Amino acid sequence: MSIADLRIDYSRASLTEQDVHPDPIQQFSTWFGEAIAAQVREANAMSVSTVGANGRPSSRILLIKDIDARGFTFFTNYDSRKGNELEQNKYAALLFYWIELERQVRIEGRVERISATESDAYFQSRPLKSRLGAIASSQSQPIDSREAMEQRFTQVEQAYGEQPVRPAHWGGYRLVPDYIEFWQGRPSRFHDRIAYRLQADGTWQRQRLQP
Repeated sequence: MSIADLRIDYSRASLTEQDVHPDPIQQFSTWFGEAIAAQVREANAMSVSTVGANGRPSSRILLIKDIDARGFTFFTNYDSRKGNELEQNKYAALLFYWIELERQVRIEGRVERISATESDAYFQSRPLKSRLGAIASSQSQPIDSREAMEQRFTQVEQAYGEQPVRPAHWGGYRLVPDYIEFWQGRPSRFHDRIAYRLQADGTWQRQRLQP
């Protein structure tokens, strides 16, 4: 079979202007809850796209950790490629794709670091080995072998024991959205798309986009 012949026709649901909440954060929360209820595998997984000073985009999968009126929060190494690119360009895009529900959500906006207090609180909530791994890894930097990585982890484990402290190079970012788009798959690729754009007065303008 040719790759060009691979296709699925979507028919689970529709999306109208009357279906969606006036506030896109509330609408996202509704869809996110429905993804959890439908037991979508890792419904909290999202693609995070950043752009560096050279204008080249890069994407990777991360897990969303908080959603509220302020925006969408995730955690990472500040010295990683994504961290360096966010220092150069404060704007990023998120993409959630829930194939079981034939839905995706695109989110764009400015990214800012959350407070050290918030980062400390989340760091302490993580499993011990995840906390140790955050200390041991110089994310995105080359290393000779897996064995060298594991040796570094053992050294950190012996040095920090059961109470590792959040390293300064690791913490949270919050994407403050100015664009959110909800996409519902429909038959014959005639999909439903409802987009929200943040206005200067703080309100959201909602409109349908053609597929």
